[in-house]
Amino acid sequence: MKEVFYQIIKYFFYYTARFYFKRVKVYGLNNIPRDGGILFSPNHQGALLDPLLVGSNISRSVTSLTRSDVFGGPFQWFMDALRMLPVYRIRNGYANLKKNDNIFEKCRKILGKGECIMMFSEASHHNEYFLQRLSKGSSRLALEAQIEFPDSNISIIPVGINYGHHQIAWSDLHLVYGKPIRVKNFINNNNSIAENINCLRENLEKKMKECLWLPDKNDQYYEKKKMIAPKNTKLEFDELKEGIKNGSLKSEGLAGKFFAKNTRLLKTLIFLFSIPNFLPLLLIKNIISKFKDIVFYSSVKICLGPIIFPLWWLCVGYLTYFMYGENLDFLEYLVLVESLMLFSLYIRQYLLLFKK
Repeated sequence: MKEVFYQIIKYFFYYTARFYFKRVKVYGLNNIPRDGGILFSPNHQGALLDPLLVGSNISRSVTSLTRSDVFGGPFQWFMDALRMLPVYRIRNGYANLKKNDNIFEKCRKILGKGECIMMFSEASHHNEYFLQRLSKGSSRLALEAQIEFPDSNISIIPVGINYGHHQIAWSDLHLVYGKPIRVKNFINNNNSIAENINCLRENLEKKMKECLWLPDKNDQYYEKKKMIAPKNTKLEFDELKEGIKNGSLKSEGLAGKFFAKNTRLLKTLIFLFSIPNFLPLLLIKNIISKFKDIVFYSSVKICLGPIIFPLWWLCVGYLTYFMYGENLDFLEYLVLVESLMLFSLYIRQYLLLFKK
């Protein structure tokens, strides 16, 4: 039953992402080995959305390591079904850190059996495009698993999740799976285990940066960040990455310049196109307001949107039909009403991308 649930959720988010994002461009799927243990190491800028995006776009099932404070209670069955394991941090109490020993033992066995793990190598999630300094956790796990299971071919796949906008729907997404890092190549008997782990971590950090549009935070970071604009994110990954690196891209197109000069018009249009969907938008806004961390906003939207909006459209369709559309074919009328509401929602989301 849990495996069926896992597959349903996997494909649900695969198709949901195609509605939530304007364009989803996936690169490097052919880099993923068909056999052998794999540790996927994505950057972490979208909270719960990150593992769902990475896992739903690959054919193999993946066990994900997740912060421990979301486990327990009535949702534990779902966490187990989604192949999630808890990771304990110092903020969860020093005594709980010992529990990680059993978790990492499970992970080593999973990799040794030729299955897949997902672990975020950055210390924590954040709301910027650059890559934070990697912790040693993922490199240590992969190296220890390879030593414990010497006959296995364990790889680390660097993954870059590039959001056109971190919070606004209908932006672009570039999901990049980098070339595999063969862990066996980093077992050097002339070095200590710590030295081998550091070498693997440094290589992983380098490879992850190759999968990101804007991987480094430097003096030019905030200026180059402006180039991640709707007119540019429709480019192919390599073209956009090179353009940002060279500073050759413009930060705004004609539409962006127009709305920058006409902010009142932009706000008015956003308000008008929000009216047909005011209730679900208000409901999601109220739910989001309960999250102090802005990084969770997109996760909430992509989880609730596919449920709340269709229910609203169905209710409005039924209500308006029985009030005004008795002489019309119901299904045709329902499709018309829902198409107009969906269209207004997408126009609203597109306009939001130009809001400063």
